Amino acid sequence: MRIGLVGKPNVGKSTTFAALTETVVEIANYPFTTIDANIGIAWIPLRSNCACADLVKKIKESGRSIESDDERKGSICTPRTGSCIEYRRIVPITLVDVAGLVPDAHRGRGRGNQFLSDLANCDALIQVVDASGTTDIEGNPIGEGACDPEEEYDFLINELNAWITGILNDSWARGARRAQAEGQMALVRYIHSQLSGLGATEAMISSKLSSFIASNPDLDVPWTWNEETVSNLACDLREKLFPLYVAANKADQADISKWIHLKTRIEEKGGLIEATSAETELGLRRAAKAGAINYRPGDLDFTISENAELTGAQRKGLAALSNRIEEMGGTGLISLLSSVVFDRLDRIVAYPVQDESKWVDGDGRVLPDALLIPQGSTAKDLAYAVHTDLGDGFIRATDARTGRVIGADHELVNDDVVKIHAKT
Repeated sequence: MRIGLVGKPNVGKSTTFAALTETVVEIANYPFTTIDANIGIAWIPLRSNCACADLVKKIKESGRSIESDDERKGSICTPRTGSCIEYRRIVPITLVDVAGLVPDAHRGRGRGNQFLSDLANCDALIQVVDASGTTDIEGNPIGEGACDPEEEYDFLINELNAWITGILNDSWARGARRAQAEGQMALVRYIHSQLSGLGATEAMISSKLSSFIASNPDLDVPWTWNEETVSNLACDLREKLFPLYVAANKADQADISKWIHLKTRIEEKGGLIEATSAETELGLRRAAKAGAINYRPGDLDFTISENAELTGAQRKGLAALSNRIEEMGGTGLISLLSSVVFDRLDRIVAYPVQDESKWVDGDGRVLPDALLIPQGSTAKDLAYAVHTDLGDGFIRATDARTGRVIGADHELVNDDVVKIHAKT
């Protein structure tokens, strides 16, 4: 899963990326600090307890003893990636920090063409907006009132729409002629050929094209559509290709009145926007890495480590961070990522194992993988998520919780533990 961080320059995208991935990147108060896209791994906690909690219960009920690490507060799984403490499992997602976007990027201005191509394989976009309004539309730090957060939001949508419109309009006549000769599915196949590099599927295009035509009953046949009509279709396609959610960053520095109109507008349309403070999250991560505090992704507070040797200035800084997250109810970043992944992209977690009785892999690791898969995924889909060879050689699967044999088309539910049987 890939989530892109997008927006104009100098709004805190790189700070957000550095905080979430704990990766060192250049952060500065001027436009185009990021030239090439940064790619890293962010960690988010699962919303339900790790399956190892159920395994502990199963072992205890059988009368067997359990070896557990006191520091992990009961967790017995051995994650290949991430961690699990007190049955709170942390799992990875890929983040892409894209170079800042300026107006007319779709015409190649700034890093426009590179920016747009970096988005092609993202499952969703999080637009980082300067809620404080202290940077102009080009990303220059001007001061209060430099830019309206709504203006930022609109210009990004307009650039994405213009980009897709340009792709379609450049050769619409050729695609329309195919529709004239062969019918609507020919047009679907043609649009797919133009947008497949952006992640479009024929099924998605067919659905969007049908709904577009149905909602515009006065439209003539496609081969007569003008550029404005094609642009309207591009807008509909963009919403499906690039689901866009908003991080109202620097919210700790801004009165809600500066971005309340944007919040209201997005939420009235069923969208998602959350107040965030990337600088606060970055400060917490760095303090935790230095051993000064106990803090994990998604925590709403922190504690100072027992053995931490802190100066007066450091204690004062930590007190300021504590006050900030108390006022905001956290930093907002993990909460936003979690909402995007689980609520908007409808991901569930599944645990593939090789031994359905002990819930271990071939090396004896307990529940080593917790995979985020789309809701509605089947047992065979999970096999492919583990490895192409498992999917190609799929025979059957076993529900490790019940011992029941399940077929390729069996739809998985959240927290399933599954043994996959495949031809070697």
